[in-house]
Amino acid sequence: MDYKDYYKILGVGKKATADEIKKSYRKLARKYHPDVNPDDKSSENKFKDINEAYEVLSDQEKREKYDRFGSEWQQFERGGGRAQDFNWSQWASQPSGRGGTRSVSPEEFEQMFGRGGSAGGFSSFFETLFGGGRGASGGFGSRQSFSQRGQDIEHDVEISLEEAFLGTTRTLQWEDGRTIEPKIPRGVKTGSKVRLKGHGQPGMGGAAAGNLYLRVKVTPNRTFERDGDDLKVTVPIDLFTALLGGKAEVSTLDRTVNLSIPPETSNDKQFRLRGLGMPKLRSPEERGDLYVKIKVLLPHDLSDEEKDLLIQWQELRQQLA
Repeated sequence: MDYKDYYKILGVGKKATADEIKKSYRKLARKYHPDVNPDDKSSENKFKDINEAYEVLSDQEKREKYDRFGSEWQQFERGGGRAQDFNWSQWASQPSGRGGTRSVSPEEFEQMFGRGGSAGGFSSFFETLFGGGRGASGGFGSRQSFSQRGQDIEHDVEISLEEAFLGTTRTLQWEDGRTIEPKIPRGVKTGSKVRLKGHGQPGMGGAAAGNLYLRVKVTPNRTFERDGDDLKVTVPIDLFTALLGGKAEVSTLDRTVNLSIPPETSNDKQFRLRGLGMPKLRSPEERGDLYVKIKVLLPHDLSDEEKDLLIQWQELRQQLA
């Protein structure tokens, strides 16, 4: 009887988490299930190995025992030992109750339960360590009892900032001709996921289909920079408005407002306009803020008269200093 590397069978590392083990198991179980590969003995054997590996690694107590056994087995193997010389008796599952237990061969198992019966057909390696029969960890055992919810899938969609502000739809078409037009709500951000229940991979054995998740990417906007639910925009004003004060028109995503510029406003001065940012995804009736940064534009192509006035102004400022 040879050692079975359950981690290798499931394609996970020895430090894999329970979720990683479960995810890998489900993927492999779908791939090698007998219903998917009828009359394929190789896939059937692989399916049994996968179930057996999951039976052990998904159960904390069994996994700990298996890890302790594996450590001793590796030491034995590195020392040049052969499988038939290993002291298996120290690891054999203890009998429960009076009368003891014994392992059932695959041939006996099939005679009792039929091919693919409910006990799962575990290997002699498994039975030596843990005894026969299927535990409660949730592994799949038979064709008759197998059911698996469909796999969730993701699909990338790109939308503009304006679409994220207003909400939008996308038309998705499958290869079989099915078409859906999901709604993308107001306020979504890059990385937001929109769930479409039941539009993922179909389930097996009568189980429900998985979900489709639209993974949103909001493309950059030339005018506005987004920061969460807030928006930032740069508004140019002339030198005279900056010095003397006045009004500046500010375009938002849904309207234009007049911003009051106080006298002697410096370049890069920032103003906060409450409630003029993006709708909040969970509460679209609420909005973030709009931050307006002032960019003061200096006049150019000055006339001789304008230059003379600037010189006079400079001299006046020097006298007052």
